[in-house]
Amino acid sequence: MFPEFNIRSTPLLILVIQGLIFAALLFYRYKSKKKDAYLLIAIILVVMAYARTTYTIGFMGWYDAFKNTKINYYLWPMGLAMAPLIYLYVRTTIKHPFKLTRKDLWHFLPFGIYVIGKLVVLFHDMAGDDWEQGYSSGWKAAYEDVYIDAIMTHVIYTVQVLYLAFTLQLYLSYRQKIKHFFSNTYNVELNWIRNFLAVYIILFVYGAITNIIDAYIFDLDYIHKWWLQFFSAIAIVYLGIKAYITDIDGLHGLTFGMTNEVQKSVNKDPERYAKSLSKISSYLEEKESFLNPDITLRDLATATKLSIHDVSEAINNGYGINFNELINRYRVDMVKEELLDSDNDHLSLVAIALDCGFNSKATFNRVFKKVTGVSPTAYRTKHKK
Repeated sequence: MFPEFNIRSTPLLILVIQGLIFAALLFYRYKSKKKDAYLLIAIILVVMAYARTTYTIGFMGWYDAFKNTKINYYLWPMGLAMAPLIYLYVRTTIKHPFKLTRKDLWHFLPFGIYVIGKLVVLFHDMAGDDWEQGYSSGWKAAYEDVYIDAIMTHVIYTVQVLYLAFTLQLYLSYRQKIKHFFSNTYNVELNWIRNFLAVYIILFVYGAITNIIDAYIFDLDYIHKWWLQFFSAIAIVYLGIKAYITDIDGLHGLTFGMTNEVQKSVNKDPERYAKSLSKISSYLEEKESFLNPDITLRDLATATKLSIHDVSEAINNGYGINFNELINRYRVDMVKEELLDSDNDHLSLVAIALDCGFNSKATFNRVFKKVTGVSPTAYRTKHKK
């Protein structure tokens, strides 16, 4: 009897509904703020929820209650849509001008062709005499279920792999780029996007392995595949929560000033950049501006009356490091001084780190160990003996 609420259908139903609620909230936010990232993430949540529909209604008893249901004609694999949606979402979140263009519609051409093909099959079979019999009939039973679905599975996986590669490249490039502009990258690292991409890749690989087993080793029934749908539904809620609480406006305000003027280290010649380096080091040392946890490359350029290009080139090629590393080395040096001062014995490591310009314990521990080779605790213990 439909609907049947059981141990498998109920969790999927609850998680999918929660995902749709967050999608509605994000659609509303897009309407008020006009940020394309909100629109894209809302669509992603809807697509992910839609993709769980087959299994949700299946475990609720739909296919047992309606023996001749034609719902499979309307439940399509959404990989061809999801792949470019995720790529475009990440791009509009981290890359200026943070907007979609008409050219971006070309990303959905394969999905559009696929939808047209599905509709042609649907309308053809609806006109057939055997439309009321079984789950499928006509061209779907004779061709789509037998041949086309197998081909499309390979096409969809190929497209997903390509777009995941593009998305990862875009995100990793962003993570490297912010080190040239921000002294503290914690607020702009978007670790939740990293986590979501990791979860999506794990689910993608798990799904691919499941399909391979189902196609070439032994048949898997709905129960075997429930876990993939369950974890996918959890991912929907996680993505919805993180997307909703993340301040895209604030992020765009921070990253808007990022340009392509950062220069890579191709000529580590301090003499060539002596004048610029002198201005930079003077400002940092005399003003102790590195104590400002929010100092950026643009701030340093403004203070030294140099262009962003000149400051970036001088730091990268003169010192052989990026802006983030330079500022954090100054901070680490001051932390080391503070740790050796007996007047600070009552202060915790975190308190000293915050006083020296770091804005998070995790960043401080990672940077300190990278610069000194030991943890802050080990350094303090060793030098206080």
